[in-house]
Amino acid sequence: MKLSLSVSVLMLCCVCCVEAITIESCPSATASIIQAQIEDTITLTCVTDAGVDPSNQMELQWYRNGDIVDLKEENRLYRSSLCVQPITKEENGVIFRCQLQGDASVNSSVELDVQFAPYLNDTEDILVEEVSDVVLSCDVNANPAVTVVWKKDGEVLDLTTGSYKTTNNGITAQLSIPNIKRDVHQGTYICEVISLVFGTRSKIFKITVEDKTLKFPLEPMIAGLVVVACTIVLAIISRLDKIKKCCKRN
Repeated sequence: MKLSLSVSVLMLCCVCCVEAITIESCPSATASIIQAQIEDTITLTCVTDAGVDPSNQMELQWYRNGDIVDLKEENRLYRSSLCVQPITKEENGVIFRCQLQGDASVNSSVELDVQFAPYLNDTEDILVEEVSDVVLSCDVNANPAVTVVWKKDGEVLDLTTGSYKTTNNGITAQLSIPNIKRDVHQGTYICEVISLVFGTRSKIFKITVEDKTLKFPLEPMIAGLVVVACTIVLAIISRLDKIKKCCKRN
């Protein structure tokens, strides 16, 4: 009983001697925020104010957005490191927390601020019939957020005319053109995306408007044939007795 009590007191002393945990990072964090870009590598090292004396034998534990990170045993004692590579845009906003396994209140955390530009294709050719509806889509998913400008034939598009409608949910920006007309809407459109970090990028849409073609009314034709066929069958059925009598006379 006395031995067990001594061990408990000793463990309590080891825990109490740790008052703070610090996360060292490369690149360095500013106000617990680490800024990085796609394909970068981030290293995180968790240390305690008790120093790096191996005799302390204090276990540390990492969490990623609240989920525990599996570490080798030798990477959990008194000093623990993580390497995050390559950085992807999915890492943006992720929080890494290091804590003392025996006391979760002793912890420290950092958040990743991953900067990335939107992905834009070069040119898209669009062939459309007159009086059809057209929607142009442009990727604007980026960090930091971008500004979008729509242009037609090199000039900023006048969105007050009512001929166009724009939407932007932060992921995709769209330009809708209802009831398209050749003399008004045919031309080259540009989705210009302006980023404070990555500069200006753009996607080009070349719209060609052709005459509306008269399509063969297949469905009404089929419906008409069905009606005619049904009428013939009913006529035959209604005259079936007369047909039988004629056949017997012959």
